[in-house]
Amino acid sequence: MSAPVSAHLFYSVNGVARDPHLFQFDAFGEAEGELMTTALEGVTDLVIGRKLWQEWKDYWATADDPFGAFINPVRKHVISSTLQGPLEWNSTVAVGDPVDYVRRLAATAAGRVSVAGGVQTVRSLFVGGAIDTLTLTMHPAVTPDGGRLFDESVPLTRLQLVDSVITPAGNAVLTYSLRP
Repeated sequence: MSAPVSAHLFYSVNGVARDPHLFQFDAFGEAEGELMTTALEGVTDLVIGRKLWQEWKDYWATADDPFGAFINPVRKHVISSTLQGPLEWNSTVAVGDPVDYVRRLAATAAGRVSVAGGVQTVRSLFVGGAIDTLTLTMHPAVTPDGGRLFDESVPLTRLQLVDSVITPAGNAVLTYSLRP
C-alpha cells in the first residue's frame, strides 16, 4: 500500500499561490500553526521544487523554531532538471519523470509524503494524478498578479471537500481529496 501524498499551499482570495510571504504572515496565528503541525505529523519525505528548495535551504537549515525542527531532518526530494547530486540539507534530486518519481516514493516511503511547492511542482503532480489530498489555506487578501496553481493547463477536475476550518485570523483551510 502506498503512503498518502498531500500538498499544501497558501492562497489568496483571487487565487495567487506564488510568493505567499506577501500576504500570509500578518494572517498566520496560533490556530494556523497548530493546523500546520498536525498536517506535518508522520511526514517522512518532502517533495519540493528547485527554486523553493534553494530559498528554504538558505534560511531553514539554521532556523531554530518548530518548522525548522521538522524541515531540517526530513528527507527532501528536489524536482529539478538542472541540479545534480549529491545535495546538502538531507536532500536528493528526484531522477526521472516527477509524477513517476513521486508514485515510486509513495510506494516505498516509511511515512507520509508531503509536497511543499512551488506552484509549478504542485500543478504538475496534481495534473499527473500523483497527489491524494490538496489543502489550500485561503488568506483574506487580494494580491497583484502572481503565480496561480490552477491555470488553463489544468483540466476539469472534481474535488471532494473532506475538511474545512475557519481560523480566528479569517483564513479558510480547505482540504480536498483527489481520489474518489
